[in-house]
Amino acid sequence: MKSNDAISAKAEETLSKHGIKPTAVRILVCRQIMGYHDTFSINDVESDLESVDRSTLFRTLTLFADHHLLHRIDDGSGQQKFCVCHHDSECSPQTMHCHFYCEKCQKTYCLDTIVPGVPSPDGFCTESVEYLMRGTCGRCNHKN
Repeated sequence: MKSNDAISAKAEETLSKHGIKPTAVRILVCRQIMGYHDTFSINDVESDLESVDRSTLFRTLTLFADHHLLHRIDDGSGQQKFCVCHHDSECSPQTMHCHFYCEKCQKTYCLDTIVPGVPSPDGFCTESVEYLMRGTCGRCNHKN
């Protein structure tokens, strides 16, 4: 198990790699989100970090997304979701991963599958790609 100092140092290094000034709140939020395996919402972070107000969390998550530390996910649930970028450098459409939205538990999972390549038409420039599968997750499927 890593010590708190090592986790904070890793968070600080991650922020710096993405061009984000490491403040105390940003390090705290970064430490928290680095522990999430799948997508999360501002509500999830707010529940886990009760000492940080919602407007600060919103600004921090927006900053992280603008610097490609996070990806914004629109899973159709009506609530903005995020996931931690799987790459140390800026992501390209060729390195984006897929997501799965469970219709029963309404959880969105990050998949290790890379978004299949689709060529852009002549004259078009693709900057981002989203690939969302919908259905029932393994846990909900198993309950039936």
